[in-house]
Parts: sequence; C-alpha cells; structure tokens
Amino acid sequence: MIIVTTIQNKSLLRVNMRILITNDDGINAPGLKILTKIALQLTDKDNVVTVAPSSERSGVGHCISYASPMMITEIEQNRFSVDGYPADCVLAGIYHVFDGKKPDLVLSGVNKGNNSAENVLYSGTIGAALEGALQGIKSIALSQYYGPQNINLKNPFEASEIHGVQVINEILDSKLPLSEGYKIFYNVNFPPTTAQNVCGVRYVKQGLRPKSFFSTKSLSGVPSAIPAESYPRYSSFRSPSIKKGTMSFSETAATIPHILIIYLKFLLSCFCWSLPISDKRLFGAR
Repeated sequence: MIIVTTIQNKSLLRVNMRILITNDDGINAPGLKILTKIALQLTDKDNVVTVAPSSERSGVGHCISYASPMMITEIEQNRFSVDGYPADCVLAGIYHVFDGKKPDLVLSGVNKGNNSAENVLYSGTIGAALEGALQGIKSIALSQYYGPQNINLKNPFEASEIHGVQVINEILDSKLPLSEGYKIFYNVNFPPTTAQNVCGVRYVKQGLRPKSFFSTKSLSGVPSAIPAESYPRYSSFRSPSIKKGTMSFSETAATIPHILIIYLKFLLSCFCWSLPISDKRLFGAR
C-alpha cells in the first residue's frame, strides 16, 4: 500500500513507494544525481534504489547482456553498479536487488541531452524505461535538452531538477490509457532553458528529422590535436545531427519553452517533442 502525504515543500511524499532509478550515462553521471534528488522528494530514502551502468552506455537502446555474464557491485547501501547495459540494470534491480519483488516505479535518467524523434530508438535511457514497462512496472524516462540558454549554467539540469517532481507526480496521478498487453511508459524531455522560463507541460506527437541519419567516417591517422568539434560524431553532444539536424514544427508549436511529457506504447507508437521556434538548432545526446 502506498500512502500519500504532504511534506513541507508542498510536494507529495508517497510513503512505501519503492523506486528503482537508473540511466545510460553511468553511475557517476551528474544527471543521475539529479534524479536521486527527485526520487527522494517522492518517497522515503530507504525505498530509493539506484542500479546504473558502471560506465557510459549511451546509444545502446534496449540491449541486454544475453551471451555474457555481468558483474553487480554494491557501492553503498541501495546503490549498485552494473557492468552491463541500462536494460540489464533494470533486470538486475528487479531480480537481484529487489529479489523479484517488483518496485512500484522505474525512473531512467536524467539523460544529458534530449531523447526525441529517432533518438528514442537508440537511447539507452529509453531502453531502460522500456524494460521496466515490459516487466509490468510504471516507468518514466527523463532527459534534459541542452541548448544555448542552459549549457553554460552552473547546473544545466536546472529545469529538470526544479520541475521534475511536479511532472512525475502528475504522471503518477493521471489515468493511463487502457492498454492490453504491454505497459505504457512515459518519455519526458525538459527544455533547454532556465527553470524560471519553463511555462507549462505539453503532450506531443512523434517528431521527425528529415535527411538526418547515422553514418560512418574514417578518421584513420587523424592527429589528436584536431578539435573534436570538427567531427560531429565525436563532439561533446555526441549527435550526428549537430550540423544540420533541425526539427520540423507542428502547426501548434510554441514560441516559448515547455516541459514536454510523452508516453510510448512499446515500439508501436513513439512520441517526441518539438523545439521552441526561438531556437531551431538541435542539441542532444543519446
């Protein structure tokens, strides 16, 4: 039984709700620290368990360690590192840490960069939430979009840290669409702006980046002194679309930033969010 109470900052504390958190950026990623802060505002400390990859696992999608064993290390109480993929972490959390007693909620993130359009098919952040849904658990993926308005902030995750609890509570209190079979899970993208400039929540449909796709480029013999920015695949944003990756806008696209909540139904219908018109450049990572 989950008991909902009010705490001092007016957010809801769901006593006895067990939360499994993970990511694809690794156990020491700053976004995971933000997600931990968010989770601790949702339930009591003893019910928050972190199981995350031991290293960077962006772009691995829903991959699992099918043909090789994985090592699970307990770093401290309720904090585990897994030598595997994000989906592995969800499985390890459920069947090793929770000993098969499934948690009430899986949170994946907060990813460094957006997970929109085709990104959702490659994202390890999404892959972890997908695995949670396959296991019959309400799951939410969270990602922080990077752009000119927040990339140089002391805390680029400011929007997600300040507004994350409210968004998750709205999801938990909402009635999910009826679904036979696989569970529905949510994909949340926080806009690339300061927390005070976030002005609402919007549900949006899947977007598209025309003429934007992965490719390979040989860098054999390239001197290490050449700036990484010269090669988009190796830039700090790790996106192949940085140079020309603009997103199309729907007729209802806003000129002001919104937190965008999306739900995904397994692999049949994916959703993403549109960039605010004021900033058409694409900044993201998987």
